[in-house]
Amino acid sequence: MTRLAENVHARAPGRLKVPRGLTGEALEAYLRIPTDIRFVWHPSFENPAMSGRLFGPDAQQVHVPAWCCPPEIPEDRTAGPARSIKLTGEQEVLLFLRYNYARYRLQGLIAEQSRRCCVRRAEEMVLWHRRVLGSCGELVRANMALVLAMAKRASIPSVDFAELVSEGNMALLRSIEKFDISRGFKFSTYACRAILKAFQRLATRHGRYRQRFGIEFDADMQKSDLIDSRHSQQWDDSVQALRQILSRNLAAMTNVERQIVTFRFGLTPDAGRMTLSEVGKRVGFSNERVRQILNGSLRKLRESLHSRFFAG
Repeated sequence: MTRLAENVHARAPGRLKVPRGLTGEALEAYLRIPTDIRFVWHPSFENPAMSGRLFGPDAQQVHVPAWCCPPEIPEDRTAGPARSIKLTGEQEVLLFLRYNYARYRLQGLIAEQSRRCCVRRAEEMVLWHRRVLGSCGELVRANMALVLAMAKRASIPSVDFAELVSEGNMALLRSIEKFDISRGFKFSTYACRAILKAFQRLATRHGRYRQRFGIEFDADMQKSDLIDSRHSQQWDDSVQALRQILSRNLAAMTNVERQIVTFRFGLTPDAGRMTLSEVGKRVGFSNERVRQILNGSLRKLRESLHSRFFAG
């Protein structure tokens, strides 16, 4: 295979064929393998011993610790620098060789699997796909500090800092996928330029959005008060109907009953609701007697309302 200046792009037609006998976790991992694999070619891939050098038991180990970032970065960008992970030039080359060689092997296995499907090859594809994900994860963890460093350098007032970091993370993933170590540049040089370009595109998109939508979205303005309005209207209608029944004595109530209902529920414009004790002092009855009269009055009101609004 000759060296390609750009990414090699291979496609397997349709979805992966599922061989019989593949079950459990292996089957789930196999179904997650994409059929569209891209990798960056390197001349060392033609060496048959390359697999053992990169992934064999005697292969050089590169320890990349878990990414540790402050839980929240304030908008003023005054937080201290995130802990960066320093890789030597040799370690960086090794990680990119592993990442692209795993994608190279996986692409070849996918092409063979599309022609003749078998369980042994499917299990080998799962192994190389896990190596692809593992190598990519190590490269991401080792270079996450670049995103925060570039985000703190960028000055885009209209863009939320968290959105800026998210856009930078996507640019970092694209940079890892396309970086060619054979050209002799450090990955940080390539990635920082790509991240800043992504920030510029994000700022342009926000600028266009501001031109078309000059007012910020306010969730409170979108809240409907239809239910509250209906409830308030029903309450007003009910009070009005009750006052009409009392004023016309449509429920055939005595004067004492009408007074007790009026005082108890505050149906007069100049007075609020009264307790049973306060009502009893106004009409000259005990609390218990007021309660008994009130219960009888309410039954008459319910019957009157039912006959007016529900009967016939």
